[in-house]
Amino acid sequence: MHWTHTPLLAGEVEALSKSAGISRVLAELLLRAGQRDAVGAAAFLEPTLASIHDPFLLRNLEAGATRLRTAIAKHEEVVVLGDYDVDGVSSTALLVMVLRRFGLKPRFVVPRRSADGYGLSRSAIDRALEGGKPDLFVALDCGTNSIEEVGYLRGQGIDVLVVDHHRSREQVLTEGILINPHVEPDESNADAPWRNLCTVGLVFKLCHGLLKQLRFENNPIAFAIKLRDYLDLVALGTVADLVPLQGENRIFARHGLRILQTTKRPGLRALMAVAGVRPENGLTPTDISFRLGPRINASGRLADAALSVELLISDDAQFCENTAEQLDTFNRERQDIERGITEEAERLVETEFLALPGIVLFHEDWHPGVVGIVAGRVSRKYNRPCVVLGNDGAMAKGSGRSVDGVNLVEVLGTCCEKLTSWGGHPMAVGISLPKVHLTSFRVAFAEAVRAHAGSDIAEAQLALSAWLTPEQINDHLMDELDLLHPFGQANPEPIFGVRGVVLRARPEIFKEHHFRFHFEDGRGRRMHGVAWKMAHRLPPVGVPLDFAVDLKWNHFNHRKLLQLGLNDWRQSV
Repeated sequence: MHWTHTPLLAGEVEALSKSAGISRVLAELLLRAGQRDAVGAAAFLEPTLASIHDPFLLRNLEAGATRLRTAIAKHEEVVVLGDYDVDGVSSTALLVMVLRRFGLKPRFVVPRRSADGYGLSRSAIDRALEGGKPDLFVALDCGTNSIEEVGYLRGQGIDVLVVDHHRSREQVLTEGILINPHVEPDESNADAPWRNLCTVGLVFKLCHGLLKQLRFENNPIAFAIKLRDYLDLVALGTVADLVPLQGENRIFARHGLRILQTTKRPGLRALMAVAGVRPENGLTPTDISFRLGPRINASGRLADAALSVELLISDDAQFCENTAEQLDTFNRERQDIERGITEEAERLVETEFLALPGIVLFHEDWHPGVVGIVAGRVSRKYNRPCVVLGNDGAMAKGSGRSVDGVNLVEVLGTCCEKLTSWGGHPMAVGISLPKVHLTSFRVAFAEAVRAHAGSDIAEAQLALSAWLTPEQINDHLMDELDLLHPFGQANPEPIFGVRGVVLRARPEIFKEHHFRFHFEDGRGRRMHGVAWKMAHRLPPVGVPLDFAVDLKWNHFNHRKLLQLGLNDWRQSV
């Protein structure tokens, strides 16, 4: 792994440190985050809900809110169809709950991955219409590219509202109302703070617009609804969908995690219980990404994601406990399947595709519902974009995951001739193609990644945010780092370099794959750390080492211990 660190001008760091009243370490981190002055730094460190922009600045949002207002006024039939991932599930739950507050009884449908495929398919639509034709059909987290399907609905006299954040490949949806910040007539809003919202964030803004309209009419229910109470759902989708945690995404995630920590929703509390999440210790994006999100996703991968929607919207504590246990069971089953596929996928990479800059893997026995997770693991391990496909009759269907600096949407845009369907965002996509074209697509994808990356991406880069002495790692620094949360896409968790660490005791291996270590700083204070999945590479004892670490609080037995997470080590030079 190649370590990189770009020093900043000492005068610039010192100036921000003094003007903002913060440490030089925090000043350096803020400068790297693009905050150049005290005003910008303060807004970044304490993002407020009051700074959320007028929802009607978003193209078509006023039209969408007006259509919902009409549905409420006329007590119309509404069907909501949301995608089966966390963003789609949380979007569906949010809109359904808000519409119910106004007396509507919206039906909701989630596509079944195996039977309906991805998104706004005819199969999913026909199932949604089994209960009768609605006046309004709302598609969430899908539909931007569904020209024919929306036309099918409109042909039956059904109004259509699409709220989505996936990129448009070619044609722009012209029938119905489309709310999608990536489908603009020009790039005037390219840097708008709402530009990179995922669908649940867009639904939140749609509901904000709806409440503004209804409050103008003095609707008492609109005044009674506190929209901030729904930010726990917004945080779920925002973190899980890997959108950049900047602009309004940062505001939603920051406040949403706090609300999630004290949520009264029985479904979320039950889910946290089975996932081993202890909200009293504080919540981080990691809790969503690795504990809550996978369980919500598990029903969509192996069964019916409508179960996850029911969990989020239910007030029945017993139902929620039973459903959370069921999702936990699905998740364990998913983990077992995924573990086997990952081993086979890595074996294929090592034996056949290690030299390729972009990897496409397929096996007849692989479950299409878990290949996205495998693609993420393979792309991280080999530091290159990876598409993993499973068997779907005559088709190969699956997902792709990328690495920093490689936009999968742009890559696929240059090699999509053989694809039957594809879509997504820069870091994650879904695709399908006839199996007969697998070989040609594999070659085309590798060439497209090579052309896009412009250089060899085979060696992973480890970017250090700052160099620290062990003495600088203390409670005060942890308090300052807490202001930078939440970490995620476009706001990565800082990795610090620490020089001259000398271990006096051999690291302790635990659970075969990990190890613990400790050392003393120059004042004799003992510092503790852990290295995950690095037991095969123990650092030597008694020699100066450089450590690349992240910093976290470890909560154990009602105690809070500052813990170093070892990302990499090397001998000091």
